[in-house]
Amino acid sequence: MSKLKIGVVFGGQSSEYSVSLHSAGSFLHQIHKENYDITCIAIDQTGHFFLYEGPIEAIEHDEWKQEQFVRPCAWVHRGVYDVDNEIFIPLDVIFPILHGKNGEDGALQGMCELLNIHYVGCDILSSAMCMDKEIMHILCDESGIPCADYVCLKKRESQPTFEEIEEKIPLPWIVKPCNAGSSYGVHFVENKEQFEEACKDAFFYDGRGKILVEKAIDGFEIGCAVIGNDHIETGSVDEIEIESAFFDFEGKYAMKGAEIHCPARLEPRLFESAQMLAKAAYQTMGCTGLARVDMFVTKDGEIILNELNTIPGFTATSRYPSMMQAAGLSFSDLIDRLIALAMERQVSAC
Repeated sequence: MSKLKIGVVFGGQSSEYSVSLHSAGSFLHQIHKENYDITCIAIDQTGHFFLYEGPIEAIEHDEWKQEQFVRPCAWVHRGVYDVDNEIFIPLDVIFPILHGKNGEDGALQGMCELLNIHYVGCDILSSAMCMDKEIMHILCDESGIPCADYVCLKKRESQPTFEEIEEKIPLPWIVKPCNAGSSYGVHFVENKEQFEEACKDAFFYDGRGKILVEKAIDGFEIGCAVIGNDHIETGSVDEIEIESAFFDFEGKYAMKGAEIHCPARLEPRLFESAQMLAKAAYQTMGCTGLARVDMFVTKDGEIILNELNTIPGFTATSRYPSMMQAAGLSFSDLIDRLIALAMERQVSAC
């Protein structure tokens, strides 16, 4: 039986480029290499595509773009074309390890659909909806999933004043881009001066001119790994203990002032409720393959949805693989499972 031909795509043009490199390195260390014919496809920060045939460590240290490691490539029907060697490389499935813009927002998924290549994770629509936090709020509110009170500010429309927002949502607030991840552009706001600076930074990181002003939840953050297409399962639930006002970039990737407990230190009733809410949010947003659902536990013991991440981090210490491992699925077996789920789904004329 021939091996599945898998394309591992990493890099990209988003603010989360460096996160993608670390995720890709961990992924390539963990994948059952004997099960697949692996083609690595790198995207630099200008949007150029390359076949990569160098060491994993060069990816992790952002030293992958060396002449001896890369060759330009172009996407073609059901594969990629090695431009230098004039060779077609067929691909059965793409595993996107791209976070944020053009990777997690439906753009890459749309390309795969056009090229009739299976791909791991959510489809075009659910990827785009989960990436846009305003759309996520609208759909989850409509479905009765509890979320924080919010106001969406749009560059192209007249915006409410600080005072008008405060009448609707008491301080403190979280200000964040609608279309970004890894806590880029996210700020904890307690006064008008902070608000103005936070909005400026959040608009900078959002690619579509929309930001959210959310009520800051008095509680702590938890998450739940979800996996599946028609049959949906949850992994464990984790808990984030932080020193700062929110789980920022340094907390997520350097664990500065942050500690993650997996499984979460919740009583059984709350633990199960978190898994149920995560599954409901996953279904509401039309997710397939995988997603990490982030939530808050309030001081009153209520669970509130924060957001969904359709391509969560895949480093050795990332939350999604850690929660799945706590539920009995190793990192390497998780990769196999996600690829199998991708092959289940019909993609265009495949």
